[in-house]
Amino acid sequence: MRVILLAATGLVLAQPAIAAPDAEPSATVTAAYYAGRIEKISRNGPRLNAVIAVNPDWRAQAKALDDERHAGKVRGLLHGRSILIKDNIESADRMATTAGSLALADNMAGRDAPLVARLRKGGALILGKTNLSEWANFRSNRSMSGWSGVGGIVRNPYALDRTACGSSSGSGVAVAAGLAWAAIGTETDGSIACPAAINGVVGLKPTLGLVSRTRVVPISHSQDTPGPMTRTVRDAALVLGAIAGTDPADAATVEADKRKADYAAALTGKIAGVRIGVLRSSVGTNPRMIAAFDKALATLKSLGAVLVDIEKSDVPKEIGPAEGIVLQTEFRADLNAYLATTPAAVKTRTLADLIAFNSANAAREMAYFGQETFLKAEATKGLDDPEYKKALAVSQGGARATLDRLFADNKVAMLVAPTRAPAWLIDPVNGDQSAGPSSGSLSAVAGYPHLTVPMAQLMGLPVGLSFMGPAWSEAALLNAGDAFEKARGALPGPTYRPTVPLDR
Repeated sequence: MRVILLAATGLVLAQPAIAAPDAEPSATVTAAYYAGRIEKISRNGPRLNAVIAVNPDWRAQAKALDDERHAGKVRGLLHGRSILIKDNIESADRMATTAGSLALADNMAGRDAPLVARLRKGGALILGKTNLSEWANFRSNRSMSGWSGVGGIVRNPYALDRTACGSSSGSGVAVAAGLAWAAIGTETDGSIACPAAINGVVGLKPTLGLVSRTRVVPISHSQDTPGPMTRTVRDAALVLGAIAGTDPADAATVEADKRKADYAAALTGKIAGVRIGVLRSSVGTNPRMIAAFDKALATLKSLGAVLVDIEKSDVPKEIGPAEGIVLQTEFRADLNAYLATTPAAVKTRTLADLIAFNSANAAREMAYFGQETFLKAEATKGLDDPEYKKALAVSQGGARATLDRLFADNKVAMLVAPTRAPAWLIDPVNGDQSAGPSSGSLSAVAGYPHLTVPMAQLMGLPVGLSFMGPAWSEAALLNAGDAFEKARGALPGPTYRPTVPLDR
């Protein structure tokens, strides 16, 4: 064993010598290391609670991958890499897909989501399932991010009393704490970006339709997408290249095969002359954040980027309320359709069944917050409801029009802003108490890509820099993020301290 510095991110982690980032990894050695680390600091020690389940067959699967390599067969650039997937994504391994809910404890699907099948085709080892905000944070508007009935509360490795955000809480923490080489999260609105930024890792929400959503527990077919969460931008590019592609069962992905690219090969590190819009309205008033953002902008400028200040984005006020109607309506329709495909052992076959289950098991499922969002979704009238159709046009159409106008009027290829404020305290009494503006909601509603890269640390808490572009602009965003990451310099890794110490 030796300690290596992953220079691109500054994460200092104890790693087996064979697991150096650019070496050909032994699947058995690296998976054993990560499984041991999960036991040591996720289930014990600081008890990060980042991982719900470890694949019981990882040893046999790792040996098979190593045997293939020794025989001269390498499946792809991910061969032997250990990857964790969020526990709302199905895999054929002997692990349930619970979305964090006890109601799905018996959801042993026995099938791979297409994105998981693509990971395996590229040689990845599915090491386990990560904890998440239960039901991807769509049960209550007073929820506590990172908590699920199955997995408990995920803790931020930079300060254990701080949120890991969500809903891809465990995926973000797992990467930050070195529990896997990479993880897969999912986002409807902020669920990759927030936990990536708050835990100091790279997160990419792809263009809607670049990555299949089939066999992923849904919220909204208009906004859901899986995406990579990694230590470096290059690793995110590698994972995205593996999981992107058309899936006949997901109509949104019809263009994916012709739109996908070799994202890692496109990382030139050069952004000279690239026009980048600076969203000043998304910076907030925290002086530490302002200073960190100004330093990041100076770095981009030193690389030759042309920065264009955008003082106002003029986002229509109607988008937020309309999004709520869309998500509630689609959640009921999409979840009912998903539950109908689950094994017979799953007794909750509809959203109404889930509501009844939560009420019957309130001591375990609703100890901290309720299910008012579930109740609102159950009251919706379906995908043919004129109110829903109007809301979809207002939310998705308005978000796309606003972003398209910002790109065109300012002649910029992408937008940058701080991703969001640092991690807030975990609060089981009041729920999430985030302060300051956040970026990426427009991109989420529009279905456009959003990349967050570690930008700085404020009093030891990570904050991210967001790069947002038009549809199918992942290659450009990743290249800009990679250039920034390399020029930014190293950042400290997690310290697992109990809290942020007070100044004298």
